[in-house]
Amino acid sequence: MTPEAQLEILTAQTVDLHVKEELLAKLRLGRPLRVKAGFDPTSPDIHLGHTIVLQLMRRFQDLGHVGVLVVGDFTARIGDPTGKSVTRPRLSAEEVAKNAETYKAQAFKVLDPARTEVRMNGEWLVPLGAVGLIELAASYPLARMLERDDFKRRFHEGRTISLHELLYPLLQAQDSVALSADVELGGTDQLFNLLVGRTLMRERGMTPQVVLTTPILEGTEGRLVDGKLTGEKMSKSLGNYVGVMEPPGEMFGKLMSISDDLMWRYYELLSHTSPPQLAALRTDVTQGSVHPKAAKVALAKEVVARFHDSAAADEAAAAFDRVFAHGALPDDIEEKALPADGPISLVKALVDAALCASNSEARRLIAQGGVSVDQARVSDLNTALPPGRHLLRVGKRRLCYVTVG
Repeated sequence: MTPEAQLEILTAQTVDLHVKEELLAKLRLGRPLRVKAGFDPTSPDIHLGHTIVLQLMRRFQDLGHVGVLVVGDFTARIGDPTGKSVTRPRLSAEEVAKNAETYKAQAFKVLDPARTEVRMNGEWLVPLGAVGLIELAASYPLARMLERDDFKRRFHEGRTISLHELLYPLLQAQDSVALSADVELGGTDQLFNLLVGRTLMRERGMTPQVVLTTPILEGTEGRLVDGKLTGEKMSKSLGNYVGVMEPPGEMFGKLMSISDDLMWRYYELLSHTSPPQLAALRTDVTQGSVHPKAAKVALAKEVVARFHDSAAADEAAAAFDRVFAHGALPDDIEEKALPADGPISLVKALVDAALCASNSEARRLIAQGGVSVDQARVSDLNTALPPGRHLLRVGKRRLCYVTVG
């Protein structure tokens, strides 16, 4: 394939490209390019938002290039401050190592293992040592670092910025130097960090990496407001994610819960449906010849089949129909014991049963009418569960039998 044809494939659905002429020149070299993308294992799960970048790396691989997957076992100890309004909690070495092992297996659900080089950035960042770290810090002005949007905002709002956070973009850039990256991929929120990599490589006398960014995938609660799709980006910490290792039924149910407007965004970024086919489907839905639910089922089945298989997708669709179309309860509702000497608050029960991530989330969902006990909706924040067995439901999909006492 000609370099020009490769360029067209590789830049489809990308946002930023620094610099087009440089990428074309690299493609004309006639050798496999080293295409880098990094992920910090701050949690054990890769979600669909992560796969947008991985899918772009896979396109490079399908054209004969090498994907370099950087697992940030060192940088995860800092925590990428991108987009955060407060300093992130630091993880222990044990937590990072455990999460890193799961990342590699999950990434290969998208990437071609034969064309993937997996590297831990502790390989070169640990030996850097104190002297190397000081030299690295000396290579970039503080004033330019504070131009980054989230740092600038926190500085003007008087929020804490720890010194180690300012080092993060430089450490990510050092990854590119150590790996001699030809290209680095990331979401649009990573653009500043990726460009620091270009600067550092140039200062080291290297040919700077080309930077490509991909769109950010909104979480499952995204909605269309005043004609604009709004919502937080997909994140495990926000609970609005779809994990690639989740059971087929859970994955299918989460995808069916998204709004009709968000469905088209997911089609654009996650589906292998061609643009002409997608345009035709949207027309059919708009004109009423195809129901939006049918289009959403097709999307959910495609995604589940990709990360599991077609049989699992068909069974997930059938189970969803039994439960939500006909009112049946699923067969595999989890059971949990909640030891107590007497009644316990519903808020505590929801958190202890892992149906809510925090007391504040539990209270919010109860107040919004999103919680039911034994098939009856509850809105009183002071509700207590007496000893015995109860069915708790949060939203449409999260259910658990709890036994109090």
